This record gives sequence, C-alpha cells and structure tokens, in this order.
Amino acid sequence: MPIISPIGRKHPRARMLIGLIYLLLIVGGLTMVYPFALMLAGSTKSGVDVRELHIIPAYLHNDEVLYRKYIEGLFNESLDLYRTAYDRDDRSFESVPMPSPASPAKLADWQRFLEQSDLPDYARLLGFIHTRISQTTPHMLRTFKAEMLQRYNRDIQRMNRSLGSDFVNWNAFFVLPENYYARLRAYTEDPFQQAFRAFKAEQDWSDWHVASIQGFYRNRYLPTRFGREIERFNEIHGTAYASYQTISLTRRQPRSTPEEQRTWEGFVRQTLNGLWVRVDQQAAPDYHAYLAARYGQIDRLNYTYQAEYDDFAAVPLPGDIRLTGARATDWDAFLRGWEDPDTGELYQPSVLHLSIDAPDFWFQDFLSTDYGSITALNTAWDTAYHDFGSIAMPQQEAHFDAFMQQRASLRWEFSIRNYLAVMDYLFFHGRGMINTAIYCALAVLLALLVNPMAAYAMSRYRMPATYKILLFLLLTMAFPPIVTQIPVFLMLRDFNLLNTFAALVLPGMAHGYSIFLLKGFFDSLPRELYESAEIDGANEWTMFWQISMSLSKPILAVIALNAFTQAYSNFMFALLICQDEEMWTLMVWLYQLQMRSGQGVIYASLILAAIPTFIIFFLCQHIILRGIVVPVEK
Repeated sequence: MPIISPIGRKHPRARMLIGLIYLLLIVGGLTMVYPFALMLAGSTKSGVDVRELHIIPAYLHNDEVLYRKYIEGLFNESLDLYRTAYDRDDRSFESVPMPSPASPAKLADWQRFLEQSDLPDYARLLGFIHTRISQTTPHMLRTFKAEMLQRYNRDIQRMNRSLGSDFVNWNAFFVLPENYYARLRAYTEDPFQQAFRAFKAEQDWSDWHVASIQGFYRNRYLPTRFGREIERFNEIHGTAYASYQTISLTRRQPRSTPEEQRTWEGFVRQTLNGLWVRVDQQAAPDYHAYLAARYGQIDRLNYTYQAEYDDFAAVPLPGDIRLTGARATDWDAFLRGWEDPDTGELYQPSVLHLSIDAPDFWFQDFLSTDYGSITALNTAWDTAYHDFGSIAMPQQEAHFDAFMQQRASLRWEFSIRNYLAVMDYLFFHGRGMINTAIYCALAVLLALLVNPMAAYAMSRYRMPATYKILLFLLLTMAFPPIVTQIPVFLMLRDFNLLNTFAALVLPGMAHGYSIFLLKGFFDSLPRELYESAEIDGANEWTMFWQISMSLSKPILAVIALNAFTQAYSNFMFALLICQDEEMWTLMVWLYQLQMRSGQGVIYASLILAAIPTFIIFFLCQHIILRGIVVPVEK
C-alpha cells in the first residue's frame, strides 16, 4: 500500500499549524510593509493632504484632492491669495470645492482678454514658485533656477554680481511670492526681479493668476477691519448686505452712506497698493504744493530724485505708478496725507480725484466694448447679469478647465517634486555625496582587512592571552558609541586629525564582535587545509588570502554590510569629528535639510537615503544566503 506523504491529509492539526505559521508570517510582513508604504505615500504630501493616512495617496485617484493640491500650489500655499483672486471665503485648502465648468463662450472671452489686454507684470502673479508650508521645490522655481544655472554656467557668484543678489549657494536660491495688494509690499525693479519678471512673461496663463482688487477689498480688507461676519459692517454703515460678497467695489467714491464713502477712502488712501491708485490731473497743483512744502528748494528735490527739474511745477504727476526709491515714498505720503510739521497744513489729493484702476474693471470694460450691451453678453454666456459692473473675472473656471486638461502631468509632478527637492539639495550642497562614498569605501576596506587579519592571527597561533584579548574586545561592545565620542574627539584633536577621513575611519576599523565571529569561523576550518598548503610551499599570506578569506565570503559579506551601514548612517560622530562643511557626510546634510523642510520632503529624504543600503544588501545577499543554505544542504 503506497504511503501518503503530505502530512496534512493524515494530520489536520499539522495542516492548521502550518496555516497558522503562514498567517503569522504574513501579518509580520505587513507590519513591516505597511509603515514603509505610509512613508512612501507621505513622501508625496503637501500641506493640503498631510493629515491623510492612506498607503495610496488620494490625489492619484481622486480628482477633487488633486484639484486642491493644484490650487494650493497655484497660490503658493497662501489661502489669502486664493480668497482674494477667486473672491471666496473658504476656510482652508482642504475645503476648496471643485467649481462647475463654465460656458465655452465665457472661457473664450477670458482667454481673449488675457491675450489682448497686455496686463502689466504686477497684475500677473506667478504660482508654483514658493511653498511656505511644504518647504519643497515647486516646478516653476525649479524651471527658473535651471534657467539661471544655464545662463550663468552654474556660477552663483557670477549671478550675484550680474543681478545684484546675495545668494550663498544654489540651495539658498528662492523667489518671494508676489503680492502687490497692500501698500506694505513695494514694487522693486532690481536686476534680479527684472530677470524673474522676464521669466514669468514666458509662462502659460494656467501657472499664474490675475490680481483681483475687488476680492482684496471684500475678503481681506473689510473682514480684517469689521470682523468676519457682515452684521457689524451693516450696523456701522447703516446697510443691509447679506454678505461681504454682495458689496461691489467701485472705481470712485461710491454714492452711498457717508460711512461707506469713508471706508472706501480709507481703503484707497491707507491700504491699497499705489500700483492700483490713480489721481486725476486736476490734483497736480496739490502735488506740486506738497513737494514744495516738503523740500523747500527744487535743488534738494533734484538731488534726491537725481533729476534736473526747473521748478516744482515741472514735476509730472505720476500716471503709471511704478515708482521706486524716494519718488515712491513721496507719492505714498501724498496719497495718505502729509502734514507739514511747521505749519500743520495737510497735503493730499481730494477724494474726488482718486480712483482705482484694476484688472476687475479692465475685464468689465473689455466685455462692454466687445458686446455693447449686457443683454448680448447674457445671451452668449447664458447668464443673467444686471450690468457689466457685477461681472467678476472667471479665472477660477478658467483654471479649472486648464486643470482638467493636465491632470496626468500634475499627478506626476506632485509624485516626484519632493524627491527632486532632496536630490537638488544634495547635488548642490557641498561634497556630501563624495565624502560619503569615500568614507564608506574606506570603512568597508579596512573592516575587511583589519578584522580578518586579527582573527586569523588569534586562530592560527594559539596565544595564551587569546581569550583575554577576545574578552577585552567584546567588552568594548558594552558601552554605547555615544559614551566614547568625547574621549575619541579629544584624542583625535591631539593627533591633529579632525576634519579628515582618517578621523572618521580609524576609531571604527577594528570591531570586537566581527573579530569574535571571524575567529570562531577560522577555528572551524580543518587544520589539514593549512598543513596541505604548507607542504605545497604556501606562505602565511597565501594561506590567509586564498584559504581563510576565500572560504569566509559569507561572513565577510555580513561584516562588509555592517561596516557600510555604520559608516553610511553615521551622523552624530561625523558631525562632531568633522565640523568643517567641506567634510560633512550625506547624513549631516540630510539632517540640515530636514530641519527646514516639510513632512513630505523629510519622508522623501529618508526613502532616498535608504536606497544605497538596499543596493549594497542586494549585492551581498547572494553571498550571505549561499553561506546559510549550502552548509544546510550538505
């Protein structure tokens, strides 16, 4: 009768035990894989989805989450810029809804407006240039940086001299996000800003948004002054608005209650950036009188302005208000109202001469000229506007349309940008990668020479003190490395070895546990091998190298892997021994990066830092497994 070999057919309990073992192995594997998958997913995060804990990032399959990441990047992670440009009151990027698609006619008119209006550069605010929360490198900043690298042949000092910048290195290269709404943000025309504006002019409209002064008035100025709720505004102004979004900003002082008129005047005089304020030519005498009172003599004004005016009446009233230096300061003081300290007289333009010139009104004028009547526009757009003054810029719908067309490229960008930020940092920051490669190579080489030679000597020559030496070597493992760092530092300092590769490799080239393992392995080798080699005329070095080392490949692979891991992950000792940045290793530079980066960049740096160790282990695993499997098979 044939014997049934599968145990499970005769012993159900054994089959259950095997199944339980497999289940435990699977659960154990998941406990290792799941945290790694979370970290891998976290390496793609930004501020809008950093709280999510999914092993598959939601933006890869959810368009709404992807849209929020797109909007977050478009407005440089500034919720205020988003609220202002879109004239919305969302409380966070996590709650931003996807808009409904706009009519093709509306999108076409907006596209024609952008192409034909020749918007000034301060009205076009570039996105994907700054990430104050994620602290990563968005694609517009990478593109601008790559352009500067090519233009100046990767020479940061050459760029500094040419553009008047003062960047320490390419990793310190940044551009502040544009925000020309409030009076506090001055418009500058230094060479670096001019280079950036030239770069911005070449970018597609889907990567920038148009400044909305009406959105600034309704979503930032009024709520800041009167509170987020409309009730206090209505109480003070004697109005009955349902919300701030129902208040229309007018070009000139509104014909409403005196309180609303004063609010509009305060907004224009004190808060709104002078780039958007216009003063009628009738106010020129007031401006000239202000300059005369402030400077007294035309020579003083000419010296300050670097001009050659014959008298104060020859100074033109600014039209296109892109002023810098003293001119901008004087103009700002005139708009606010300047009081003569000697006479107490107040110099300022009349509120009747003030007006706002902004993209909101430019778009309305464009539509009015193009359609002629609001009825014709409503027919084309399938809307029900009462007048052109109630039409807002449809840039949210336009950006949404652009988003729908580039979802695949956006998913790829958000998946790799944190990794690109880490690699860009490492490639342009000191000699971290070169130093680490040299350090690890020396550490592995010395570990594979010193430890086997010491173990071979104690194994071949039975010295009386062999076990005492081994005990002494093993005792060194009883003390954590942190305990010995200060004494080692003092010793290396006395030898003048600080900030050298010798200081990094000498303290760890002999490892007590490695010597112990190797000695035990050498002791297990048959003595007949050495006796035969001696009969054949082999010297000691030949027996060490061709017999002992050749048969010890599996354990040597373990020692090499351990030496590489210790050297590669060495941070605190490397920072203590080599305080010169030119000698910093990869771990030190990654630590510096992590101190000023967001969570996504930190996770990406950890994953990239693990790749070399994985490669080394992959290369060594065949040798290690062969040393385990072959003896068992024998």
